[in-house]
Amino acid sequence: MSEAETLFAVLRQSVDEAVVDMLERMVRDAPDLALNRMNPLDLAASSGLAEEQVIAGLLHAVSLGMLEMTWAVMCPSCAGVLSANKSLKTLTSAQYNCGFCAVGYETTLDNLVEVTFTVSPRLRKIAAHNPDELSVAEYYRQIFWSSAIDLPDDLEQPLREATLETVDLPAGERAILSMNVPAGTLIVFDPVTHAAQFLDVRGKEARERQNLTVVFNKIQVPVDTTVLRPGPLRLTLENRTDARVLPAVWVASQALDDLLGRRKPYLTAKRLLTNQTFRDLYRTETLAIGQRLKILSLTFLFSDLKDSTALYDRVGDLVAFDLVNEHFRLLQEIIAAERGAVVKTIGDAVMATFETPDRAIAAAIRMQEAMSDLGAERQHQSLRLKMGIHEGSCLAVTLNGQQDYFGQTVNIASRVQGLAASRSIVVTEAVLENAETRALLEANGLRPTQKTVTLSGIADKVSVYEIT
Repeated sequence: MSEAETLFAVLRQSVDEAVVDMLERMVRDAPDLALNRMNPLDLAASSGLAEEQVIAGLLHAVSLGMLEMTWAVMCPSCAGVLSANKSLKTLTSAQYNCGFCAVGYETTLDNLVEVTFTVSPRLRKIAAHNPDELSVAEYYRQIFWSSAIDLPDDLEQPLREATLETVDLPAGERAILSMNVPAGTLIVFDPVTHAAQFLDVRGKEARERQNLTVVFNKIQVPVDTTVLRPGPLRLTLENRTDARVLPAVWVASQALDDLLGRRKPYLTAKRLLTNQTFRDLYRTETLAIGQRLKILSLTFLFSDLKDSTALYDRVGDLVAFDLVNEHFRLLQEIIAAERGAVVKTIGDAVMATFETPDRAIAAAIRMQEAMSDLGAERQHQSLRLKMGIHEGSCLAVTLNGQQDYFGQTVNIASRVQGLAASRSIVVTEAVLENAETRALLEANGLRPTQKTVTLSGIADKVSVYEIT
């Protein structure tokens, strides 16, 4: 049995068989580019499989060394990869700048960081493992642009329409281009060094040839703009690096807008952090000690069993222990099914995160039903769950050796849970402002009751809503 066959046999022990079959077919038959920076949401849509199944399968494949995971900081404007990282631990910059767009972005995990998967050379060697050998078009497709852009199969034609020139320039070499530049904005950009030079072409057409030199090196400098006139230009490109560069002269035009406007869903770092399989596999290896990464919007759910101490007195330690453990199992199963993850348990309480408020509400409703069913099944109607939900910004951090969250949003969610009566869910206004949440409550015939409360540590009174 080959190493690949052995690895796939091991993968089948923990991953849905349909997902393993898909990966095995891809490794055997798919073109090279299909195995580079795989987009899990794309794979799920094209294969008819559930997104969470595919994500779980890819994560397990990474843990076996079959795939490599990349956390890529991407520009929301052009979908270019600004920084490719094997771990979140190397995301240490507070801001990332895109030379192609001349824009800077604060580092957040919501939409700025995508997660993709590439086949390991131990399973199959592909062209992207040697990016220096890729053509200009394929370098843009497979290295520079992220999986968030839906590129056409034939990328050469759109590149010709959006550029005046493209150059494959070896290390230490120089190229001289003679061209006529039209009025408008041109961008001399290299996807290898990310160096860029903007050209503002305007005014009366030049009769004599203009000259401009652009140097590519490893020194990151702010994007500059040079004013030129329409007409003849002698453009000198100098590569002062020890590797090839791939400069192109882009025209800010409808053709470029059309190319960059082709978008598709992608797996964000925020969504992956709220995935239960990811937390189970990478609970202690996600962030460096002291590292703090900002999330603009995350939903927290806190739950607690009401009067669990009295339960131990009433039914005895063994029966109560079994009930509480079954309660934890059911809650984790429901949370994972609603695309959430259990961050930790504290006594009989659970802290979970969700990408959006509606997912947390859906989980809370199912959790209440599950506790009622469990109580009826075990003839202990005293299994009453209290829950609180809040949405807002937070920091992803490492606490007590595992990936956790810090901030006022977490504090409020915890305190809101303390307001919940037996078998009720208390949510904040931020949760109810979500349109999907309101639709979900209506569909379930649930009408929240508003009240204004004071929360410890919060200066102003807040509006909360009780759902029973």
